[in-house]
Amino acid sequence: MAQKQPTILDLAQRAGVSKSLVSLVMRGSSQVSDARRRAVLEAAEELGYRPNAMARGLAEQRTAIIGCVISDLHNPFFAEVFDGIEEVARREEYRTLLATGFLDPYREEAAVATLVELRVDALVTVGPVADVDALLQAGESTPLVAVGYHGTSDHVDTVSNDDYTGFQTILDHLVDLGHSDIATIYSTSAAGGTGRHQAYLDRMRHHGLEDYIAEFEGDFTRTGGRRAMESILANRNLPTGVVVANDFAAVGALDAIEEAGYSAPDDISVTGYDDVEVAGSQRINLTTIRQDREDLGRIAATSIIERLRGEREETIHKLLPNELVVRGTTGPPRG
Repeated sequence: MAQKQPTILDLAQRAGVSKSLVSLVMRGSSQVSDARRRAVLEAAEELGYRPNAMARGLAEQRTAIIGCVISDLHNPFFAEVFDGIEEVARREEYRTLLATGFLDPYREEAAVATLVELRVDALVTVGPVADVDALLQAGESTPLVAVGYHGTSDHVDTVSNDDYTGFQTILDHLVDLGHSDIATIYSTSAAGGTGRHQAYLDRMRHHGLEDYIAEFEGDFTRTGGRRAMESILANRNLPTGVVVANDFAAVGALDAIEEAGYSAPDDISVTGYDDVEVAGSQRINLTTIRQDREDLGRIAATSIIERLRGEREETIHKLLPNELVVRGTTGPPRG
């Protein structure tokens, strides 16, 4: 049988003080004498006492916890964003509580609701795929910042990369190399996907290439990219270039190209988006768009802590720049 955890009453009895004085010590109050503070801390060590954060949060109306909902734990892009959030949170003496929706909108909404029920002080959603209205509703009761979401809410902060401009840049790169027959692998259900897809359509038309527009829906996973590229390869007319909405899908596309007996960039130029670590590996060597993932996290955490401390009341909507990184999967069109 598990040993019963000591309570604040047990601690008060061991230290020979009142329950309210123990509470003051655990909150770090300056109203307690050094002698009594030492007595309480020594008793806590002897009993193995750990304060109940939930109960303390209810009493103080704050928990000093920031809840983070990551849409996909398998994508290191989101892990690096979380690194930035955690860096700022620790520096500012907040803890983080991590949850995920596994790229499922309903599970993500449930994760957000659970964190709200746990009385976290604030929420950060990274790459949200949940219904926008559900996020906005959560933001009415709990300060919230959405990373990777482009919005103009009057009570939810947003921090994102300039997806539209970034995707235009990478398509222009292929056009500058001489490509005109350029397809895309896209997903509008993932964060940033809508802007990237619209940029492809607009930029193809800008270059007078509307007759070459070819859209193949996948998702932001390696499997999704592979399946979409298999559909492209099944067509009679093989494009000379494919712009893919994120790096993991691009890696899946490269897998399909290799398995079909083709190569990039000799037969098909392929681009990604995000510049996750695997994109720069010697084997993949992917041309992509780099966005500073940790900076996204730092800005998001700083934003929400400003709100918590009452340093700012108005919402912010930050759009971060990006950078084209040219590697080995793009070149002039074949033949």
